[in-house]
Amino acid sequence: MYEEAGFIAYYFHWPHDEIMSMEHRERRKWCEEISRINRSMNEDKPKDNPFDVFNKR
Repeated sequence: MYEEAGFIAYYFHWPHDEIMSMEHRERRKWCEEISRINRSMNEDKPKDNPFDVFNKR
């Protein structure tokens, strides 16, 4: 839960209370979306993106 919250807060700068009030499934979806955005922004860079933590599981 804290990994997801930290990931979302880092990228979207959403407040702690808002992130923590989300259901796990919703937080997970936002983490996947952030990872997708990072992948699309870094297409010309190496595929091993250290910030893409949620798609390595």
